[in-house]
Amino acid sequence: MPNVSSEQLGTAPIGKLLVKQAVPASIGILVMSLNVLVDSIFVGNWIGSIAIAAINVVLPVSFFIAALGMAIGIGGSSIISRALGADNKEKALHTFGNQITLTLLVTISMVFAGLYFVNALIPAFGGKGAIFEPAKVYYTIVLYGVPFLALCMMGNTVIRAEGKPRFAMIAMIIPSVGNLFLDYLFIYVFDWGMHGAAWATTAGYLLCLAYITYFFLSKNSSLTPNLSHFSLKLPILREIASLGFVTLARQAVTSVIYLLLNNILFGLGGEALVAVYAIIGRMLMFALFPVYGVTQGFLPIAGYNYGAAKKQRVKASIYTAIKYAALVATMVFIILMVFPAELAGLFLSDRANLPQKEILANAYVLEHAPFAMRMVFLATPIIALQLIGAAYFQAIGKARPALLLTLTRQGFFFIPLILVLPNFMGTLGVWLSFPIADVLATVVTGWYLHREIKSTLSN
Repeated sequence: MPNVSSEQLGTAPIGKLLVKQAVPASIGILVMSLNVLVDSIFVGNWIGSIAIAAINVVLPVSFFIAALGMAIGIGGSSIISRALGADNKEKALHTFGNQITLTLLVTISMVFAGLYFVNALIPAFGGKGAIFEPAKVYYTIVLYGVPFLALCMMGNTVIRAEGKPRFAMIAMIIPSVGNLFLDYLFIYVFDWGMHGAAWATTAGYLLCLAYITYFFLSKNSSLTPNLSHFSLKLPILREIASLGFVTLARQAVTSVIYLLLNNILFGLGGEALVAVYAIIGRMLMFALFPVYGVTQGFLPIAGYNYGAAKKQRVKASIYTAIKYAALVATMVFIILMVFPAELAGLFLSDRANLPQKEILANAYVLEHAPFAMRMVFLATPIIALQLIGAAYFQAIGKARPALLLTLTRQGFFFIPLILVLPNFMGTLGVWLSFPIADVLATVVTGWYLHREIKSTLSN
């Protein structure tokens, strides 16, 4: 699969260009999502459903710290794409150097804070009862590797901004394959339990960082910074922060949602209902990988052409990305509606020698997960417009509308819904909050994007 030079972002046909950008991104996201999915299947079958719930409790904390790297990466990559489009390589190099320095400073500080508050954070995110101890084991070990993950997420977005999606795809595949192999070795062969699952994940992050470091030190990259580029520059930091805050805010809201849902569901049905949501959460990461791949492929195309003042290409990239993403989202929707029970059944073991508590929890999860899955994914065919619309404003450097549209679904609609509906409808209210928020957010984003295209890209 050939890479795309930065110049081709402004000249190649949009449809073919989007495929070249989106397919490697989709494959990379697929493998990462499969990693999370299969990791959960291994843990569920070899350790138990309580272990799946424990990992689900830890994810929002470690993901939030890792999202700092992603935020710095996406914020800086928007600058890099536009700088390359405007033929300003020096600004691109300074931006990349500042991204590295900022990622290291912020994530290492957050790791120390996360370790210090471990006993308070885990119960706050729903790690109560039998979930607490395995969650603490997993959390502590995975947190050591979070700076590696943050650097990987940051570097991956820069690779894609250079027009090298194949290398970005490989960078996402390496930790996933490594983690799955080490899961088998540490959990199944060595019988290390939660310790094995955690160390496998951390080692995967380190493998990814080693490959990304190789890429930027090799001739494959045109963005190899020197020492002067690592010195922090306030104007660049401000621009990175304003655009990266969109991604960080999205992940912060996601962490809050995990906190709320884990606690609400624990109150409604205990550890087993938290495990139901853990499976749903894995499917949310995995099933929508092609939609997220199109979104990732769209970002450098829109950013480069906006920087090069090619308005018609920007507009064409928006419409093409929405069309492709909507098509794959509809295909995902059909699969999830037809096979929810089969998908849920992959996560749990039916071994007769399991403890009685695990057998009862597994039976509860298998009974309730299929219906919940159908409800959560009910509005999947329309989410493409919301994702591409929010991504467009981030790609072109308009931080405020990007932030507002990013927070529309989860912050402005979903959180109020899950705080209100379960009081009247119980567990059903939780699951219905997902499609209602999707519909409302898509309407708002569609209106805002239409207005922006009409005022900015039509002349």
